[in-house]
Amino acid sequence: MKKVLIIVSNANVIGPNNRRTGNFLPEVAHPYAEFAKAGYQIDFASLSGDTPYLDALNLAGDPDNLAFLTGKGWEDMQKAVKLSTVDVSTYDAIFMPGGLAPMVDMPDNALLKQVVKETYERNAVVGAVCHGPVSLLNVKLSDGSYLVKGKNISSFTTEEEDNYARADVPFDLQTALTEQGAIYHTVAPWGAFSIADGNLVTGQNPASGKGVAEKMIAILEA
Repeated sequence: MKKVLIIVSNANVIGPNNRRTGNFLPEVAHPYAEFAKAGYQIDFASLSGDTPYLDALNLAGDPDNLAFLTGKGWEDMQKAVKLSTVDVSTYDAIFMPGGLAPMVDMPDNALLKQVVKETYERNAVVGAVCHGPVSLLNVKLSDGSYLVKGKNISSFTTEEEDNYARADVPFDLQTALTEQGAIYHTVAPWGAFSIADGNLVTGQNPASGKGVAEKMIAILEA
């Protein structure tokens, strides 16, 4: 049985106005549904080990979101263990969902950067969606280069952020990834888009979580 570790943020506020936030429900629930359908073991870890928060509960009417909230998914996520206690080397893949929360605690978390580096370098699958690719930022490989340098990458875009949370985020994610050498890909705002480059899979926005999981699964099954 393949094992996937979903690594979530612990933040619940962001920015100068203390905007309420968390991990964006469909970006956790849709990939979770795909991994579950594939028969994978799905575990949750958070950076601090405290109970993580969910944003976008207004989208609970979506079937996968509702199944996550009322089934095993949310129950397991609430019991997410502290990342520092996990032997990540036993997992076939790691996945970082978005929401604004990762922009708070994932840009510079040293342990997370180490986990991403080691997972990528042992050819396990690394996936992230929307603001989740902030987890890839500032990751340096063993040769000293940035992980995202020369890689085909997507994330929540500058244009999307301008119409969503520009006043709240500490920096622009598309710009930051591009500055570290990412070959950046987008479609029209809010359109579903995901892209794989080797064992690295990223997606643009909340509509892209399912596609990221499907591409991760395709790599894991290859």
